[in-house]
Amino acid sequence: MMEPEAPRPPLRVLELYSGIGGMHFALKESCIAAEVVAAIDINTVANEVYKHNFPNTYLCPKTIEGMTVDEFNRLDFDMILMSPPCQPFTRIGSQKDVLDPRTKSFLHILDILPRLSKTPKYILLENVKGFETSVARDNLIKTLESCRYTYQAFLLSPTTLGIPNSRLRYFLIAKFRPDTFCFQTFNQILEHFPDHDSTDLKLTEVSSLNQTLSTDGNKKEQNNSESCADNSKSQANETLLYKLETSGHVKQKQNQDNNLSMQMIQDFLEEGLQDPSPYFIPPKFLLRYALILDIVGQTCRRSVCFTKGYGHYVEGTGSVLKTASDVELALVFQSFETISEDEKLTQLSKLKLRYFTPREIANLHGFPPDFSMYYVFLRKFR
Repeated sequence: MMEPEAPRPPLRVLELYSGIGGMHFALKESCIAAEVVAAIDINTVANEVYKHNFPNTYLCPKTIEGMTVDEFNRLDFDMILMSPPCQPFTRIGSQKDVLDPRTKSFLHILDILPRLSKTPKYILLENVKGFETSVARDNLIKTLESCRYTYQAFLLSPTTLGIPNSRLRYFLIAKFRPDTFCFQTFNQILEHFPDHDSTDLKLTEVSSLNQTLSTDGNKKEQNNSESCADNSKSQANETLLYKLETSGHVKQKQNQDNNLSMQMIQDFLEEGLQDPSPYFIPPKFLLRYALILDIVGQTCRRSVCFTKGYGHYVEGTGSVLKTASDVELALVFQSFETISEDEKLTQLSKLKLRYFTPREIANLHGFPPDFSMYYVFLRKFR
């Protein structure tokens, strides 16, 4: 009689750019037998949150580019999780790519990887859309191939999981050979999770993807538009109905709200919010930015990407919530251009617009209920 196979020891995981612990929480949710042996980040605020949620994990407040090969080797890790700085690749940034000093740490990792005494079995990288066409990404692929990794890239959004928030991101997973992927595709990016029972995988070739990243398309995506560039151009020529909305914009949002595969915003709202007053939008912001706010209701099934400036800035930083469920948005903005500022403010106040709370944003980003934002997040609104 054969003896049962001994259980494998947990994977030793190195978490680079650990931030507030999003990768760590995802690792826990995956139910993979793994232990984060070290987390590395220099952001002091993020480190406070990380330590509060993972007090038993070794957290190293050090620059990655300041770490030597010997220091990495001593950690003896099997897997790397990392989300390098996205500013060099984001569409609204300077797009300096590898010329941006913030890529220095990532390039250091690529330099270190071939020189490690033990090659990690697995690597997971996350970054913004735009990274897939960067020189930094080309350097990553060259390093992976030279180190005998097989890899697969994805462009995925929380909407893929039914979460009503558009946050398109680039992911790459790599396995040290001879491990491979059963859904391996070469020079292609999967745009949804692979289905082993389906051959109808939606693929985007990297070469054709370059052609679609036009300036107009990028601007539309920043405003949570997932339509093609042709639709964007035709909508631009339509008559404005209210706010800055054309019939095309309204129809697109209605289609999103009618998509039953998405959960409603109300499923992600903070229960028992005692005092919402710190989150209500100040009157001066309402008057100045009313026409460009992305306003969603509790029964909507969509919201735009939240950015670092949310709560401090209004334009392009994320959706705001209409808490007055019995007030129609279109009626509030009727004849908006012809009334006085006092009348505008009276109309806008009927909507009871507020920012999403830190807990609600965490919910929309997939953080579990036991994630604690600690006091540091509240500084944004106090």
